[in-house]
Amino acid sequence: MADSTEEALSPAADLSAISRRIRSMGLLLTVIVVTWGYAIHHVRSDPPLPPRAFDTSDDKGFDLGNLTIPRDEVFNGGPPRDGIPAILKPKFVTADQVDYLGLANPVIAVSIGDEHKAYPLQILVQHEIVNDTVGGVPIAATYCPLCGTAMVFDRRAGDSIRTFGVSGLLYQSDVLMYDHQSESLWSQLMMAAVSGPAVDQPLTWIPSTQMTWGAWKEAHPNGRVLSTDTGFRRDYKRMPYMNYFESESTLFPVPKHRDELAEKAWVAGVIVDGTAKAYPMSHFLESESVSIPDTVGDTDLRIHYDKKADAITVTRASGEEIPVVRAYWFAWQAFYPKTLLFEG
Repeated sequence: MADSTEEALSPAADLSAISRRIRSMGLLLTVIVVTWGYAIHHVRSDPPLPPRAFDTSDDKGFDLGNLTIPRDEVFNGGPPRDGIPAILKPKFVTADQVDYLGLANPVIAVSIGDEHKAYPLQILVQHEIVNDTVGGVPIAATYCPLCGTAMVFDRRAGDSIRTFGVSGLLYQSDVLMYDHQSESLWSQLMMAAVSGPAVDQPLTWIPSTQMTWGAWKEAHPNGRVLSTDTGFRRDYKRMPYMNYFESESTLFPVPKHRDELAEKAWVAGVIVDGTAKAYPMSHFLESESVSIPDTVGDTDLRIHYDKKADAITVTRASGEEIPVVRAYWFAWQAFYPKTLLFEG
């Protein structure tokens, strides 16, 4: 390999051959950029983000004949189907083997039965879906960086256990997943299939907790952590989308229904007996520990925030944990326009 390089750079080298190599390298770089899609293109954009054209014509090869959401609000996110590769065969390590996370880095914690697993956002942000099994339950750990939403679902939907991939399409700026078994499209925040043979099938939302790596490691020293050995070459020590996270702008059009909060204000969203409610994170961040009683419909709740762990949990009066997701306000109110809003 060294000899061929020296020959290519020598004065006697064929200039046309060098030109062909340069063009080949340019083509390779173009392929890499397209594959990364918006996960690279927009990361390097400094806020405010520039205007862009939005492609609603590309269906990525999915049958949208029975689509239950507006077709003109389904956008091409950039990469092709599976251009953001979901993890189908995750590997795990013990907490003391992790060398790529700082104590404050966020993870998604899932505990079912006696099994405890952590899914670092620094891995999820580059794959968006991890298909796994925890405590005997087949789950999908999902993350949409554009909406800020990390949600865990039971992969048993309808009459089969499904595996999920990233379609490359977006609705309300939220990832549209697809299952490999029927190639139906599924909305993460809507928690249901929106096209294909599985249309209208719901997903079961499983409780999980977004918290710091340091807090999770302290709570579950014998737990297991998603490994960076994913089968893909990625730099998992960096966090893409930082410019987007710091910007006040969204990347894709989202209907603006309500303006009580800034578009990218953080809220904690819950759904209790069919009623959606949002709790602005600004209510919690000033105290080390906050525990707030609340009632949604006929259900008494307690919302607890631990600042050290940067973790919010919601329980019924019985102590049963219910799912909660952190989300940008623009996303939560777009999917749940009648959501109640906690005013403190």
